[in-house]
Amino acid sequence: MSFTRTWTVRFSDTDPFGIAHYPRLIDAIHETSDMFMESIGWPFWELTEDHGIGLPLVSMDFDFEGQVNAGDEVEIELTPEVGDSSVRLDYRATHDGAVVFSGTEHRVCVPVDGDGGVPVPDDLRAAFEAAAD
Repeated sequence: MSFTRTWTVRFSDTDPFGIAHYPRLIDAIHETSDMFMESIGWPFWELTEDHGIGLPLVSMDFDFEGQVNAGDEVEIELTPEVGDSSVRLDYRATHDGAVVFSGTEHRVCVPVDGDGGVPVPDDLRAAFEAAAD
């Protein structure tokens, strides 16, 4: 199972030729992870405020395989995979059935008041695993 959302490409997301700027694609990816975390009951803003941890981005790798234009409805699918102290978020975005971009984010679980990775808390791990089933 995965999390899917629809991103409508706005005119303000595009260049003078009507093609989405790659930074706006990255913004759409980050919005998707925000929406995903909220959907599993662990909004990013509560991680730091209520649980004393964060999931900062440590790497990302994306391939932009097709263009998206103003007015396009892009389905962005996110599938999580949780490790000991990290989370991998895999993305696949399609428009009219064709893949337009795909890739991966790697995030590490860190304490707000320290350095280095710590184990993903059990209840957060369970939420990720339930979303991946």
